[in-house]
Amino acid sequence: MTCAGIAAARSSTAQLAEIIPEVDDEQWELPSACAGWRVIDVVAHLAALASEAVDPPPPDPSLPKNRERYHDLRVDQRRPWSHTQVLDEWRRSTPRQLDLLEAGQEPPAADEPVEVPGLGTYPRHLLANTMAFNVFCHLRNDMLAPDGPLPFAMPEPTDAEVAPAVDFMLAGLPQMQGPELTASLTRPLVLDLTGPGATTVTVRPATGPDGQLTVTAGADATTRVHSTAFDFIAWATTRKPWRDHCRITGDASVATPFLDCLDII
Repeated sequence: MTCAGIAAARSSTAQLAEIIPEVDDEQWELPSACAGWRVIDVVAHLAALASEAVDPPPPDPSLPKNRERYHDLRVDQRRPWSHTQVLDEWRRSTPRQLDLLEAGQEPPAADEPVEVPGLGTYPRHLLANTMAFNVFCHLRNDMLAPDGPLPFAMPEPTDAEVAPAVDFMLAGLPQMQGPELTASLTRPLVLDLTGPGATTVTVRPATGPDGQLTVTAGADATTRVHSTAFDFIAWATTRKPWRDHCRITGDASVATPFLDCLDII
């Protein structure tokens, strides 16, 4: 199971909770590093995710199928809210979301497949890693300096915080973008991620016209992409250019189209 995902989600959530009282009204209105969102909108996004986890809305076919546009819609619905209303929703729903995700670590429910619209299908236990990724990524990359506007110091990221986020990203990599990413990879390549959250995996091309990329543990290709795991969270979500954070060994023509296309949500 992914109990590490629960621990990571709780850790990053606690860090965000410590920062919130230090943010003043002007800082909440500053542009975050997430394009089009203010700092308060980032929290509104996390609050919306938490509320929908604990009280799922009924299916609505009129909602955007694109997951990023769906997130924008939920944030836009909260733009008229006061800062206090947004923060109250986050504080009310987040502990319940964490408890729900922790309950999802227990068999037999842990291995049940759960479809996340626009993102793919995952075993229920891995949804904890989804939250770990969301909170860590938005807090570290979009809200806090040097990329975000909030000038608050944070401890260096730990393996226990980074690894669960990376695990979710690698699980989602074959599913989130569909045929355009699949078509970008014609030969296997290795992602060699170092530092906190270190892991080495091989990404393999699809084996049929309707297949997906596959991600397997270990290094089984001559072309390698080297990066820190912490930087991977930023460049693989297109927050930063991969060329500034990656070193390719082997055949760059294998890796470059894939890296140019990769955009994990």
